[in-house]
Amino acid sequence: MVQIGYTMMTEQAGPRALVEDVVAAERAGFDFSVTSDHYFPWLESQGHAPYAWSVLGAAAQATSRIPLMTYVTCPTIRYHPAVVAQKAATMQLLSEGRFRLGLGSGENLNEHVTGAGWPSPQVRLDMLEEAVTVIRALFEGGTVNHQGEYFDVQNARLWDLPDELPPIGVAVSGERSCSLAGRLADLVIATEPKKKLVDSFDRHGGQGKPRVGQLPVCFDTDRDAAIARAHDQFRWAMGGWPVNSELPGPSGFEGATSFVKPEDVADAIPCGDDVSTFVEAVRPYVEAGFTEVALVQVGGDHQRPFIDWAEKKLLPALREL
Repeated sequence: MVQIGYTMMTEQAGPRALVEDVVAAERAGFDFSVTSDHYFPWLESQGHAPYAWSVLGAAAQATSRIPLMTYVTCPTIRYHPAVVAQKAATMQLLSEGRFRLGLGSGENLNEHVTGAGWPSPQVRLDMLEEAVTVIRALFEGGTVNHQGEYFDVQNARLWDLPDELPPIGVAVSGERSCSLAGRLADLVIATEPKKKLVDSFDRHGGQGKPRVGQLPVCFDTDRDAAIARAHDQFRWAMGGWPVNSELPGPSGFEGATSFVKPEDVADAIPCGDDVSTFVEAVRPYVEAGFTEVALVQVGGDHQRPFIDWAEKKLLPALREL
């Protein structure tokens, strides 16, 4: 049976609301939760971008059961991998073993803020691979010194390490990232229900490991209102990963998605309150071999109605998949 997760979407809600909502999601029976890690929202209409790691720390204290996970953190430009290792170890201790570290090669939208420039896709994956190596070395304990192609680590040690280390997930979009994930990760992360990604992950060593997907949804008893909200705040998702990873700010996403119509978004994102529509949107992930699917309810101010509806109607239906 596929596990159903709840997404704390930092681009569409402030830090206190995010924590309060994941508490409600835990109470409603969601199996796990994930958290985006952004410096900018995709679109100005989303309106938020609090520091994800502070939110995660607060969520760890406010909840008691639900697993927590970054979806995803880029450990290469905005954060040094040695610092990410420290943050992840601390989160695992705070959450008493409920944390998973989801990593990815990043987006220009968030990483440009340090002024370090935005590398090519190939270089970004090379950097990610070296970063995972650094993080795992620090997780092993002891002092780490590393002089690599992209990162230097001098006399680093994690003084607070959990007995059970946080599993590492890697986000994938093609063969190269699947190879990296299969070799170095404990689970794979994807935002599209593509079986070829799962199969490639398996070929490179991922057999038997969890596969976590994510799906945007927009619940509202007024379907037209749901479509309008999804178009206003989530049309950026229509651009596809090769485009989305390169754009430097919300204004770029505004321009790139100016041609997207509400009906285009409605075709891609389940909108309204028809349970069967939402179930059928999750089904391709199950058929592709995903073991977990995190739902993203579009609209920061519309989380509680969604969570209440999910508890009563959606989650029971999804348990039947």
